[in-house]
Amino acid sequence: MARFLWGPFVAGRMPSLSDADRETLVSTARTTVGDELRSITYFDDGDVIEQVYLRSDLESDADLVGFADTERLGFRAQTDYGNSELGPYECTIRVFEDGYLTRVIDGDHGAFVTTDSMDLDRFEELGVSLRGALRELGE
Repeated sequence: MARFLWGPFVAGRMPSLSDADRETLVSTARTTVGDELRSITYFDDGDVIEQVYLRSDLESDADLVGFADTERLGFRAQTDYGNSELGPYECTIRVFEDGYLTRVIDGDHGAFVTTDSMDLDRFEELGVSLRGALRELGE
């Protein structure tokens, strides 16, 4: 059973995402990743950090502020890799002993998704799908 966590983790801030925006991120990731989805966290280039999904078998004690601070480095990656022969920057995949983190940035906001192990092609699908969802949220 999935557990949804609504609201920011920064004191004094109102949530920046509507319920519809949260549902867009969750349904996009669930459609691509399925049961391997562990969590989804939305962040911007300021101080907004919102965990919008956490699988029920996981503890809610992750250092989201620390993770978001690291993943905000991706805002620079958009420009650093902008003229690369590899093409435009799409996403970052981080490999951990017990799972994976995929970060996607679009403009001034992004999301990182944690998952269990899965085929590499699905990470690329996740990145492309989330980028589209974030673009929609930004419009």
